Amino acid sequence: MFKLRINPWQYLIISFSILILFGTILLKFPFVNHQNGISTIDACFTATSAICVTGLTTISTSGFNLWGQLSLLLLMQMGAIGIMTLTSSFILALKGKISLKHKVVFSKLQENYKIKDANQILKSILAITFVTEFIGFVLLSIGFLLEGFSFQNALYHGLFHSVSAFCNAGFSTFDTSIINFNPLIKYTISFLIVIGGIGYFVIYEFIEKYRKKIKFSFHTKIVLLTTLLLIVLGAVLLFVFENGNLNITDSFFQSVTARTAGFNSIEINNLNYASLFLLLLLMFIGASPGSTGGGIKTTTFFVMIYSVFSLLKGKTEVVIFNRRIALKTIIKAFATSFIYFGVIIIGTILILEESQMKLQDVIFEVISATGTVGLSLGITPNLDDFGKVIIILLMFIGRIGPASLALATMKKEKQVKIKYPEGNLY
Repeated sequence: MFKLRINPWQYLIISFSILILFGTILLKFPFVNHQNGISTIDACFTATSAICVTGLTTISTSGFNLWGQLSLLLLMQMGAIGIMTLTSSFILALKGKISLKHKVVFSKLQENYKIKDANQILKSILAITFVTEFIGFVLLSIGFLLEGFSFQNALYHGLFHSVSAFCNAGFSTFDTSIINFNPLIKYTISFLIVIGGIGYFVIYEFIEKYRKKIKFSFHTKIVLLTTLLLIVLGAVLLFVFENGNLNITDSFFQSVTARTAGFNSIEINNLNYASLFLLLLLMFIGASPGSTGGGIKTTTFFVMIYSVFSLLKGKTEVVIFNRRIALKTIIKAFATSFIYFGVIIIGTILILEESQMKLQDVIFEVISATGTVGLSLGITPNLDDFGKVIIILLMFIGRIGPASLALATMKKEKQVKIKYPEGNLY
């Protein structure tokens, strides 16, 4: 009997496609209403943005009724956890364990951990998610109470923004995002974005470090180092570029949110070109592997930069923390970035071909979509149906990762058994 065989990356693509279809249908249900109505293409766009935790919208989130906003909340949560992790977690909850087949697929998709660790990691994922979101919910509710909201409204806005922030989604119940809100709200959202963006593997190791007194892995050290440097350097440069027009809190917040979260505490259009270019770089880099965010990933960026510096120093190997980075990892980092860059170029050309929009605005929107960030210079609502379809595809590719699309075409990894002589290239 014929049996369909799919590899883990194809499984990932199919799963997210089904989830987006589900989200589109959900937003078209009669109980979901929008003050300006919602077309099928806008429903698909919004569902994709929520599932891919991006935050770009063609219609305002505040225009949805309660059921519409709760539907977005559900889609964000499901998209952030990921369909593979979500289904595996439910299997664990029902059976207390997962099959070897599911372990292999999960371990393959989440490269950093061995098969034997999959059970414990999966059990931790939902706990980490909901505990972190609950802490954020409490702090944000207090923040909204301080802003003068009623107790009921403060709780609702606190819940929505806590889930949206941890999922790095960037959806807000306010049309102006969190502009002019108090520092407690801004720093709490920043905290949630960072926790959601460093990856479940890193959070899991933090928990295990204090439970079993283990040392941080090489992966966790690189993620923490790169994340800290990007946040601090981004905040400092934004403050400098804006000549003091941006305070420390907003500089810090925008440095954090630019790497795949999409909230904004200032008017992005008011930033100068140097600041916008910095945001482009941060959006391109994105969050860390195994996280709710997108981008080429902090580890990919680190490997590329550190490899270049090692080469310039005349070193034949890339070594840090007394560990050598494998050549295969270096090649993968550059290949991933190249594919990512290629997707951005194609997306930009396609939108420019069909519109009269400014190049800088289109590039910003395309990188924001591909990096699943959600920051915008305001052109998304003005896109025609063709432009919306392009952004939908970019958000989808950005969520599953450009490399995953390439790997989905592979039936198995091919090992080269013949070693050819080197050729000199000048």
